[in-house]
Amino acid sequence: MKTVEQAYNAVASCRYARPKSAPLYEPKGVRGDGPATAARYWGLSQQDYYKAADVWPLAPHGELLVGLMIESVEAIENLDDMLANVPGIGFCLIGEGDLSQELGLPRQYEHPDVLDAMAKVVATCKKHNVVVGHPHVTSKNVERLIGEGYRFLMSAPQRSFGVVGQGREIAGY
Repeated sequence: MKTVEQAYNAVASCRYARPKSAPLYEPKGVRGDGPATAARYWGLSQQDYYKAADVWPLAPHGELLVGLMIESVEAIENLDDMLANVPGIGFCLIGEGDLSQELGLPRQYEHPDVLDAMAKVVATCKKHNVVVGHPHVTSKNVERLIGEGYRFLMSAPQRSFGVVGQGREIAGY
């Protein structure tokens, strides 16, 4: 996501339409109908599925989570506006590969310019109390990332899940 409009569309596309007088109307849902398969997978009636299929944290009963991938300078510049003006964003995930590429520093994740850009994302997410995630967590960076404020950690499963345990231990879980 790069703009407020794209962030709005991301949330709106996950929501069913509702009357304008309904609470939590915005972002206006534009999701098409056809819940039969999803309701079956969720083990719910279609009516119960409609109730559960909304965006959390916007709708406290909602069971859908919308995340924004922040992977460009433009997205970083617009992130404060996105989080301030688009309700329903549950987390942001840094796309450090594309971000580092755009900065002319491909996959140089420890370069000061890349780290600075990523720190701006973390600070903006903290300001809005939105979880921020990191997609390349390893045993070498997990302690630093937790210290910097990352709360959604992803590690490559082909490498090891041990880093997740290490991260949980460092975080006190």
